[in-house]
Amino acid sequence: MSALLPAIAAAGPLAAGWSLHVLRLRSRIEAARRDPLTGLPTRAAFTEQAAKALAAAPCAVYLIDLDRFKQVNDTYGHAAGDAVLRAAGERLAQWAELNEGTPARLGGDEFAAITPVRSRQEHTWMLEDLARAMKLPVQFEEHVFTVGASIGSVAFDPRTDEGDLPTLLRVADEHMYAAKRAGAPWLNALSVQAACATVNGRRAGRRGAQLPARGTS
Repeated sequence: MSALLPAIAAAGPLAAGWSLHVLRLRSRIEAARRDPLTGLPTRAAFTEQAAKALAAAPCAVYLIDLDRFKQVNDTYGHAAGDAVLRAAGERLAQWAELNEGTPARLGGDEFAAITPVRSRQEHTWMLEDLARAMKLPVQFEEHVFTVGASIGSVAFDPRTDEGDLPTLLRVADEHMYAAKRAGAPWLNALSVQAACATVNGRRAGRRGAQLPARGTS
């Protein structure tokens, strides 16, 4: 026993140091799963959480693209653009919290979310609330910007529908693009099946969908 006590005393600082290391590692991992500008989950974190939600209960998937972000960014600079992105992230996060959902920033001025949905009427209310929130003015220095967003959405019921998150995001993307072309704040899909051709996993014609030129890698 007398020999054991010094060993335990010596192990104490080592255990404390290891615990601190584990906490720091977890903190770094969590930080890597958050967008540094908006604080929202990244695409990888969103994909993981959304897949679980889709398997558990009826949900709606949303794709949100800001409408006049490029004009703000190009005219007033990146600091103004960052202010718009932060405001959009805050509003999406607040809306998602109220609707028991998960928001994300996928990249650039593109955002996504998933929420439980219990009826078409509830889905419509949530879309209208989200569109109103995203259209609120953004204050930056002496400027006030009204950016707004185009939103595409699709409802999914695991009891009756077949599909996965990439497919649902493509469907939401199709309807977001249709809403943007029509000047509508949002458009909800009537089917969980994608209608447009895809290239590299994205809607044909969308940024990032172009195939590399022949003879290039």
